[in-house]
Amino acid sequence: MRVVITGTESRLAERLRAAGFDVVEWPLVAIEPIEGPTLRADAYDWVVLTSRHAVERLFDRLEGDLPRVAVVGPGTAEAVREHGIEPTLVATRSTQEGLLEEMPSPAGRVLFAGAEGARDVLPRALDADVVPLYRTVELLPDAAPAGDLVVLASASAARAYAATGVELPCVSIGPVTTEEARRHGATIVAEAEPHDLEGLVQAVKLAASQAGSSLS
Repeated sequence: MRVVITGTESRLAERLRAAGFDVVEWPLVAIEPIEGPTLRADAYDWVVLTSRHAVERLFDRLEGDLPRVAVVGPGTAEAVREHGIEPTLVATRSTQEGLLEEMPSPAGRVLFAGAEGARDVLPRALDADVVPLYRTVELLPDAAPAGDLVVLASASAARAYAATGVELPCVSIGPVTTEEARRHGATIVAEAEPHDLEGLVQAVKLAASQAGSSLS
């Protein structure tokens, strides 16, 4: 089975190839850092991070120590640990809503550092200060590769995929991406659980199994 990767996560391609899939990378989104002054987070009670990209951009601009760190999911937690920090809270359900359910109330002063235009469920509920660290740019390539299955790892990738006019069965990283993909007419055949790299790999395997594909 040939799997089309639409995002920026090269580790996913490596994992799928190791599992025996023929993988082609077809980026439909690009990440652009947002430049700005250095950030001091030690005046906050919590820093909330919802993606690996947010982690990397935060540490590019961070000055001083971090307070308690809350993250959406194991992938974001892993990125924080790579910088020598152990997250205080890792959401069991890898969505903003899932993290909000586990945050203390009141949470105190909160910094939400993430993508420009990100969903505002957490910032609104926690009355957080918001610092955009990067933007996701949707791309429209000239030609689509041949494939059997498409992996959508973000809502922006789902929108960009819909704009291509390609109609292949899709695997989604989670409910927000699934909802956005279906809203634009894409067919979701499997959703990652948990909503991270490992979940995506397992969801692709499930989709391949359900399609009656055999792996070499």
